[in-house]
Amino acid sequence: MVTKKPRIVIIGAGMAGLTAANKLYTSSCSKQLFELSVVEGGTRIGGRINSSEFCGDRIEQGATWIHGIEGSPVYKIAQETNLLNSHQPWECMDGISEDPVTVAEGGHPVNPSLVEPISSLFKNLMDFIQGKPIDADGFSGEILKHCCGSGGGGGHGNLSVGTFLRRGLEAYWALVKDEKGVKGMGNWSRKALEEAIFSMHESIQRTFTSADDLCTLDYNAEKEYIMFPGEEITIARGYSSVIESLASVLPVGMIQLGRKVEKIEWQACEPDGIHMENGHDNRPVKLHFCDGSIMTADHVIVTVSLGVLKKGISQDSGMFNPPLPSVKTGAISRLGYGVVNKVFLQLSPPNVREISSNFPFLQMVFHQPDSESKHPKIPQWIRKTSFLCPIYSNSRVVLSWFTGQEALELESLTEEEIITGFSTTVSNLLPSKPQWNLKPNGTGINHGEIPQGKEVKFEKVLRTQWGTNPLFLGSYSYVAVGSSIDDMDTLAEPLPQNSNLDSTPSLQILFAGEATHKTHYSTTHGAYFSGLREANRLLKHYNYIGV
Repeated sequence: MVTKKPRIVIIGAGMAGLTAANKLYTSSCSKQLFELSVVEGGTRIGGRINSSEFCGDRIEQGATWIHGIEGSPVYKIAQETNLLNSHQPWECMDGISEDPVTVAEGGHPVNPSLVEPISSLFKNLMDFIQGKPIDADGFSGEILKHCCGSGGGGGHGNLSVGTFLRRGLEAYWALVKDEKGVKGMGNWSRKALEEAIFSMHESIQRTFTSADDLCTLDYNAEKEYIMFPGEEITIARGYSSVIESLASVLPVGMIQLGRKVEKIEWQACEPDGIHMENGHDNRPVKLHFCDGSIMTADHVIVTVSLGVLKKGISQDSGMFNPPLPSVKTGAISRLGYGVVNKVFLQLSPPNVREISSNFPFLQMVFHQPDSESKHPKIPQWIRKTSFLCPIYSNSRVVLSWFTGQEALELESLTEEEIITGFSTTVSNLLPSKPQWNLKPNGTGINHGEIPQGKEVKFEKVLRTQWGTNPLFLGSYSYVAVGSSIDDMDTLAEPLPQNSNLDSTPSLQILFAGEATHKTHYSTTHGAYFSGLREANRLLKHYNYIGV
């Protein structure tokens, strides 16, 4: 028997995979103790992080935000490697206004006095769902009593976030009982306008979570999700620069691009160590690639997306042989995984300087799907987006986000159809007279005069396509109704399952990625923590470090 170095193969060169590789390679003495490879099915590193350029500006096609800078490992890397400043304009989103301009379909500016109560209602309901402190003795408390009896949040079973939010809106209407119309809003009734504003906030929340419908988002899990404190920022030199920093310490050739894994063979029973028999490599895991090549390994860290895992456990795919145990496939099936896409549009002449210097953070309020008042030329796919805004102050490039079915439909459209859809929509929303930017108190002009809708057109577009990309099949995970954060722990458990407590597990297949972190799922820092976790698991396995 010939003893060999343990061979570790990491599938995926995204945040989780490269964090694991970085940790394994740089840990004390580990450079000589492992054979380490990272295999990536695509032609670039980064995974769901993909910085690029559009019309001379640096943009993010994938991960965009550092969600809270206090305690974030991503912020620490960006800060230590001087990634937070750049001479090139970037998607810094400094145009996000505390007082956005809200316009209703038909070209009706909505007075902030009408927007604020519904916005506050939605925020208070979400704060309650997420376990944040609210004023339970005031008006919000009365609404919560209508929502859940005593105002408590426990014992809700399979309640969804969407259902609870709608209970809150119904409770608001029951308490306010104001059916009066709204002056200057055309065929908008007060109730229809309030529901549309509420729907706008639901669409924003869908983007945060990737859930196609908030009625599929689990209510109880929201309290378990952890946000880092501090401001949320973007990375001046691009999110991909964080990935490049992690990869920079790895030797040339360790990352292999264009190596898509088709099948993973593993041993459900524990093997008896790493060895060679008659010159044959008997490592327990065998990776089959799409080009027909094969690689064996002692340990494989799988960092593919939850969407790829969902497809991988289907009968048509058979990604794992033998199939994953039922406890694992059950967790994969129950957890939610959605599609979020971004659309970047460049404003076109005439008067482009005037337009771009005044284009607001525009909140778009649409009639409900069954309303007879809908404008027939505004496409349905645009009606569940919620805002359009410059990627930085005075930029010619504006941005909108799409989630779920609308995000998938967007991927199938031509660029001309997208440009036409947005031009039609913005032309409908902007009023016929340029006097609609009210200050929060309802008087005066907030951002200066905006050109009339007929003058605002777009000439270039870039849209992301995460849903149909076979390497991702979506964007990020969420806890769906019927699942729980325990499913994320189950997904993170290595294989084979160790039934003998006296034996050391062989850790053939380990799982990392944002969907395996129960308190930071859906984030790049969640992916980072998961990659670190699995690297430490292997290092501890070989007694190189303590956890």
